[in-house]
Amino acid sequence: MWLLGGLVGNQGGIRSAALVGFDLPKRAFVGTATAIGLFVDGARLPVYLMTQHAKIAAVWDWVALATTGAVIGTVLGSHMLQRIPEVWFRRVLAAVLATLGAVMLGRALQS
Repeated sequence: MWLLGGLVGNQGGIRSAALVGFDLPKRAFVGTATAIGLFVDGARLPVYLMTQHAKIAAVWDWVALATTGAVIGTVLGSHMLQRIPEVWFRRVLAAVLATLGAVMLGRALQS
């Protein structure tokens, strides 16, 4: 499954679908997904820096902007998460995963 996720860029969706099966509270769900993402991206980052350092340096301003946006989004998201009832969190998550699955299936059928 990790190979498929790496090839089509949907590992977050597959990871989320797997985590739904554990019936975690929303804070634990988000925290676990975030920790897994940090470990995966932390393992990839040195490879990208070693093999693509010139290309990364050429777009450093965009990297800095994206990093800043991720930090701000994380802070704002954690505050918003506290306000969302557990039942709505699960409903929205299910809808997003179903939409992702439908889009992927549609694209697979088109090609």
